[in-house]
Amino acid sequence: MIDPVDNFEIPKEWIALAQIPLNELEEQVSKGLLVVLSNGSTLKRGYTTGTTLAAAAKASVLSLKQNVERVCVPTPVGLRACLDIKIQDGCAIAIKPHSDHESDITRGLEFKACARLIESTEKTTQPTERIKIIAGEGIGTVVRNGFEIKKGGPAINPAPLQQIHDAVMEAIEEIRFEDCKGIEVTVSVPRGVEIGKETLNSRIGVEGGISILGTTGFVEPWNDHLGETKEVLAKEATKVVITTGRLGMRYSTMLFPDHTIVMFGSRISEGLGAAAGNVEEVVICGLPGLVLKWGDPDILTDSGFATVSDMMINDPENERLSIAFEKTIEKSNGARIVVIDRSGTILMDSGRRS
Repeated sequence: MIDPVDNFEIPKEWIALAQIPLNELEEQVSKGLLVVLSNGSTLKRGYTTGTTLAAAAKASVLSLKQNVERVCVPTPVGLRACLDIKIQDGCAIAIKPHSDHESDITRGLEFKACARLIESTEKTTQPTERIKIIAGEGIGTVVRNGFEIKKGGPAINPAPLQQIHDAVMEAIEEIRFEDCKGIEVTVSVPRGVEIGKETLNSRIGVEGGISILGTTGFVEPWNDHLGETKEVLAKEATKVVITTGRLGMRYSTMLFPDHTIVMFGSRISEGLGAAAGNVEEVVICGLPGLVLKWGDPDILTDSGFATVSDMMINDPENERLSIAFEKTIEKSNGARIVVIDRSGTILMDSGRRS
């Protein structure tokens, strides 16, 4: 069974422990809605702000010609996302679904879109040129350089913006607006200004609302534990996994469902320091580049390889890897070391050595 959101092959042992009927599990996993953990339990994914807004945008166009109660829209990973819709004052509203990501403050929010036909005498050559997306109330504005979006532009990342365009294009095709000269869709988040103040947006350079995000279209059901709370989480947990990045976060959550997962990036030593109190078990889990290089900073010196991952793929029997692994174990002060690849496969695990 493959999780289609991250292309992860779920181990058969995990599926055998599943606590829901197999046919239901297969259906929900195939839709990208469930994540299976190593103990057989499951977590529910949600939809991103981008997916939710795309659904509202599509419904707003459809509502120009027909009643709308539910729509399905494309996601960047190729799956379809289906949401209920309500039509109000000529606009469409989609509510961002709840997931098992307990810190997702945008779940339950209303995302709104209002569509109107554009009258124009100028003929366009490309279908997408007929679509104009306008960011309205509650969507933040980028006030700093360095983003994928230019300073002064609406905080809608490229992937969700394309998703909205694709959803609107689907609507145009579904209701056969062949003679349509153009569609203008104004998207908004009625409580976005209020909720934006509870996020880190103002610190990173987005003001006046929330950001519209999502590289896959789905919200993973765990907290990235970014910011000032990570040391507290590591210190207060009974069992903790120190992980190095978002892939490490994803797979650690599946591999160690009874642990608190905290992302420290390259600051593994800080994580160990925070977990040095009464924590029963500490695991360091992540990709080889950060984990092994933390244990052995000289692993690549005069090796002929640019990255640790390159060495792992092209010369997996290289003695430097085993030496770095031993140094990592020694430096970890008793923590279990688990090195994974980008597909979630365990490459090295000090807890499984005889």
